[in-house]
Amino acid sequence: MAWRQLLLVACFSATVLLCMLQEGTGASVGTGQGAGQEAQEGVGQKIFMQESDASNFLKKRGKRSPKSRDEVNAENRQKLRADELRREYHEEQRNEFENFVEEQNDEQEERNREAIEQWRQWHYDGLYPSYLYNRHHI
Repeated sequence: MAWRQLLLVACFSATVLLCMLQEGTGASVGTGQGAGQEAQEGVGQKIFMQESDASNFLKKRGKRSPKSRDEVNAENRQKLRADELRREYHEEQRNEFENFVEEQNDEQEERNREAIEQWRQWHYDGLYPSYLYNRHHI
C-alpha cells in the first residue's frame, strides 16, 4: 500500500512542477502576456518549417515512379567509384601474388642451380665437358 502512495505523490509533484514551468515561460519575458506570445511564436517559427517545405521534405518517390536525372547520375557515380575501387584492389592483389610467385621461382631456381653445381663438383672427373661418355670406367 505504501508504494501506491509513493507513486501517487511522485505523479502529483511532477504535475505541479510541469504546471509551474509552463506558467514560468510566459512570465519569464517580464513585459507581459503579449510579449510572451510573440516570443513563443518566434520560437515556433524557428522550430517548425512551412507546410509546403514539410510536404516536399516528407514526400517520397514511389517504387515504380521514374528516378530523377540527379538520382540516376548519383547512382552511376557511386557504381563507377565502387568498380574503380574493386579494380584497384584486385590489381594490387594480383601484383602482390605475381611478386610472391616470382620470388618463389627465383628461390627455386637458385636452389636448383646450387644443387646442380654441387653435383658437378662431386662428379667432376677432370675432363671437360663432364658427360657420361667422357667418364673413365674402371
